[in-house]
Amino acid sequence: MRVDRQRMGKTVVPIIMAVLLFWAITTIIPCRAAADGKQLAARHLVERAVLTLETFASADEMEAFRSLIRDAEGVFIAPQVLKGAFVVGASGGSGVFIARCSLTRQWMGPAFYTIGEASLGFQIGGSSSEVILLAMTRRGVNALLESSIKLGGDIGVAVGPVGMGAAASTANLSVDIVSFARKKGLYAGVSVDGAIVKTRNDLNNAYYGGITTASDVFLKRTASQPHAAGLLQAVARLAKP
Repeated sequence: MRVDRQRMGKTVVPIIMAVLLFWAITTIIPCRAAADGKQLAARHLVERAVLTLETFASADEMEAFRSLIRDAEGVFIAPQVLKGAFVVGASGGSGVFIARCSLTRQWMGPAFYTIGEASLGFQIGGSSSEVILLAMTRRGVNALLESSIKLGGDIGVAVGPVGMGAAASTANLSVDIVSFARKKGLYAGVSVDGAIVKTRNDLNNAYYGGITTASDVFLKRTASQPHAAGLLQAVARLAKP
């Protein structure tokens, strides 16, 4: 009887170990890999946002952009917004948002968002654009701190002027958000009226290493990430008076 129990023990233990190993391989390891992938995607998005910002700021025809960012309360940068479909067009992309502290005037962030819209009409093919939204008022910033908002209506949006000498036309510009875009190397204002902006909780959580909301980043100021220093410094440098 004792021999049978010993044999059973020698048989059962390897089975249990195999089951635990299979569970780890199919559950823990994929979850960890997914988390690492999200963190890498978030960091890559921040780095691409810096390149987009510097490209916009260095273009001769973006004089108005350089003028407006000095007074901006927040900056949303989407390095790639895709558009294209058949019959029903759809556009969307991920971006980062940073904002000034209303008291210290220091730049904070980023938080991660998606921006997208749908439009009816016959469309063939696709296109990709870089988009930057400048939040010119605290109301514009507060709107972007919501989990989901639709631009337009109570949140005034305007297409940013582009071209040499366009900065003069910003003197009497009174809106919450101004939009700019670059497509195939050409700069233009872009209408975001009706676009939906939503937080990307998965990237926020992965980037900061735990459950993180836009409120944690900008209001409570309990979330920080050294990796964001390059982005914050780039915006601060452009936003100097």
